[in-house]
Amino acid sequence: MNAYVYPGQGSQFPGMGKELYDSNPEAKKLFDKANEILGFNITEIMFNGTDEDLKQTKVTQPAVFLYSVILTLTQADFKPDMVAGHSLGEFSALVANKTISFEDGLRLVFIRAQAMQKACEINPSTMAAILGLEDAVVEDICKNIDGVVVAANYNCPGQLVISGENKAVEAACAKLTEAGAKRALLLPVGGAFHSPLMEPARIELAAAIGKTTFNTPICPVYQNVNAQAITDPNTIKENLVTQLTAPVRWTQTVINMIAAGATKFTEIGPGKTLQGLVKKVDRAMPTEGIS
Repeated sequence: MNAYVYPGQGSQFPGMGKELYDSNPEAKKLFDKANEILGFNITEIMFNGTDEDLKQTKVTQPAVFLYSVILTLTQADFKPDMVAGHSLGEFSALVANKTISFEDGLRLVFIRAQAMQKACEINPSTMAAILGLEDAVVEDICKNIDGVVVAANYNCPGQLVISGENKAVEAACAKLTEAGAKRALLLPVGGAFHSPLMEPARIELAAAIGKTTFNTPICPVYQNVNAQAITDPNTIKENLVTQLTAPVRWTQTVINMIAAGATKFTEIGPGKTLQGLVKKVDRAMPTEGIS
């Protein structure tokens, strides 16, 4: 069974999508349509901008979404049995399995990006990658830190990202290092994604999702919040809203997709991060990338 997975923020690179734009007329139409929908020339930034230009949240999220989705829509033999996406990538997955349209997906991603940026500005906050500790140890230490700090991304066994207020994350990193973490590394991100500090963004995104048509998908999506296979449009909506303030359960997602019969994972979009995470869960699982 073919499992298709979609990367999130951080996988972008300058020049992303240019070759696709130049070589595929269908892709060119979709990129041009995206510029119209967004009201600014995102393709100019994607194709010719610098790393710094691409790091603006209002650019990064729609750019990664566009590249992943347009790659998918221009695959002649795209036949998914199951899909999943890491954080932002869940929106790409929902276009891939026909839950939402390309246009609606892009609008929602842009609203999400701007809402998250605003939430970051309200509360100075950050994230940190913790390597080499059991998930339960990380969770327990975070619970006993003053301030907001929570487990945010369960990426693979031995790799968990925490998220929260600056001081609380720094205090947690110190305690986690004492507890034996191989690394406790602050990440260069704009704020505390997948934590309670994203509540203002969650409210804004919920309003936009409430006005958007969600269809019954052609195959299940394994959603971040519970790592379960979902096909009911209303449940997909609820989980997509909850995702902003809840952890990404990627380790469990991969385990559950394999248990459901996945025989190959294909990552569609920039980078190879998810292929690496799948291999950390099951070294024998075949993976490939379309980028």
